[in-house]
Amino acid sequence: MALVLATSSCSSQKKYTLASPSRNHQLVFDLTASGQPQYQFATNGKTVIAPSLLGFEFQEIQKMTENFKVIGTENKTVDYTWDQPWGEFKKVRDRHNELIVHLQEKSGDKRLVDLVFRLFDDGLGFRYSFPKQPKLGKVKISNEVTQFTFTQDHDVWSIPVHRDNSYYESTYKKSRMSQTDTINTPATFETKDQLFVAVHEANLTDFASMTLLKTDGNRYKSDLVPWADGVKVYAETPFVTPWRTVVVGTKPGDLVTSTLMLNLNEPSKIDDTSWIETSKYAGIWWGMHLEQYTWGQGPKHGATTANTKRYIDFAANHDLDGILVEGWNFGWDGDWTADGSVFSFTKAYPDFDLEEVTKYAAMKNVRLIGHHETAGATQNYERQLEDAYKLYNRLGVNAVKTGYVNKYLDKKEWHDSQYGVRHYRKVIETAAKYHIMIDNHEPVKGTGLQRTWPNLMTQEGGRGQEYNAWSTDGGNTPEHLTTLPFTRMLSGPFDYTPGNFGFDYKLPQGAKVQTTLANQLALYVIIHSPLQMASDLPENYIGKPEFKFIQDVPCKWSETHPLDAKIGEYVAIARKDWDGKNWYLGAITNRDARTLKVDLSFLEPGKKYTAELYTDGPGADYQTNPYPVTIAKQTVDHKTVLDLPLAPAGGAAIKFSRID
Repeated sequence: MALVLATSSCSSQKKYTLASPSRNHQLVFDLTASGQPQYQFATNGKTVIAPSLLGFEFQEIQKMTENFKVIGTENKTVDYTWDQPWGEFKKVRDRHNELIVHLQEKSGDKRLVDLVFRLFDDGLGFRYSFPKQPKLGKVKISNEVTQFTFTQDHDVWSIPVHRDNSYYESTYKKSRMSQTDTINTPATFETKDQLFVAVHEANLTDFASMTLLKTDGNRYKSDLVPWADGVKVYAETPFVTPWRTVVVGTKPGDLVTSTLMLNLNEPSKIDDTSWIETSKYAGIWWGMHLEQYTWGQGPKHGATTANTKRYIDFAANHDLDGILVEGWNFGWDGDWTADGSVFSFTKAYPDFDLEEVTKYAAMKNVRLIGHHETAGATQNYERQLEDAYKLYNRLGVNAVKTGYVNKYLDKKEWHDSQYGVRHYRKVIETAAKYHIMIDNHEPVKGTGLQRTWPNLMTQEGGRGQEYNAWSTDGGNTPEHLTTLPFTRMLSGPFDYTPGNFGFDYKLPQGAKVQTTLANQLALYVIIHSPLQMASDLPENYIGKPEFKFIQDVPCKWSETHPLDAKIGEYVAIARKDWDGKNWYLGAITNRDARTLKVDLSFLEPGKKYTAELYTDGPGADYQTNPYPVTIAKQTVDHKTVLDLPLAPAGGAAIKFSRID
């Protein structure tokens, strides 16, 4: 039975208990003496979330936080497997037990709300559902009461809300919960009883993003990102909230392989996904960050017809199938961040012939990846969406990188507010209509929407490679990269743009890529993105044998196996290609050199594999000599244990080709 009812004493409220399919997790729901809903959540007898209150408050009408009674319950068991068109797993099993608690106020307007709980073997998801009802129509939500109460002052890996900017580009830091204020999700907790817990949300649809406000004791509560007028969410019954999620594991890798967030999203609304394809691309991009090119017009303009053709030739000759072109359209001249309303998404600069370039790219069997920087002027962008995507569709451009470089959208609204959520969804849905894939920069965080709209391929929403060109703090630290798989990556694919081969550039800000070259190769396995960039200048790849790994490594995976990790220190991940034959492995370390022992038991028993190893070479060091890479081959099988020497901020990248 998924559902068990129990009463602890004559005076207490009923407790409604739900177990996960493997019975490793348990949820308990009840009402307090004042009729306020609360839940608690445990795994294998260890309390993960202590009793925590639920409810909503509104502007202008009575809050819905107490005076409830249970008028009914439903329970259900689900177990089926669905296929992804791309991802970290080819097949995803949705196996959960569900409890729906129907609540009604005992007096007054006797309003209704349902609480829906789903327990998976990897964690908990729950949401509120407000039915259509006479006494509850249009509402202005002012506060979500939802609490996450922990048993102790645990460590948490987190980034602050709207501190450095509005699009999640801060460095994750480990601290005690008591030292935090308001943090973004996913937030990853290392508990004192050896559990790893990630709090996040799934299926963020027409709602404000949830952040976590530290309150009294060991407690966070949901803190919804508001509109400029202070309202958190405008809604009308019937409506549902996003799922609040708590993923639990005994090791960091358990968080990586959780499919709970995907399973809490709706099935694909795109029936024919044959046009959705993963891609490895280069682009007219890094040169701008290195100040060799400009986005705007002038003698150093990067997006010219001639320069784009040169990049297309490079891609065609080096097994890359896409070229991103930034700065091709009117609007980049001067301080474009100050007024995004000047951008045109259909009119090219005079030195860029869009028709000629797309024809040339098609002739070379290379995709042109379009670029739409809005500077946060979403209304200007929405006015042009249909025409811009019609144009790209006609020209065969089937992927677009969007950008929103501005603290606010339309000079007043947060990216992660309901306003932003609505805009990003409109872009994704319009793009799907014209068979266009989206790579969204400066986005709202990922919540598994790629299941429903698989043309949402990848997003930024994190501190990426570009910081290694111009950040005044020196660039991304080695620790940043060893933290990402267990923090930012839990929200979905990340367009980090790895692949830097040239480390000798000098800019006034003094930022540098703080890894070895082998580490950059490993990132193609560590950081999942179905659109994966070879981000460096083409000339830095030519003649480099290490580039073969970038050419070989896939962008979609049938299986993913975290092998070993300590958050912020090191991580090793193995992934199987989409056809289920060959494997790839990436391993990276922080600034401390170490040797990792890697067990290859993930390989198919009884089969031999040729391992092509790209490891840090003699003298490799991210600060003094990032270039040395040792390339070697050996025959291995599932019983082999490899010793991988990792230099300071170093890495190892391996391709395992099955010998049939």
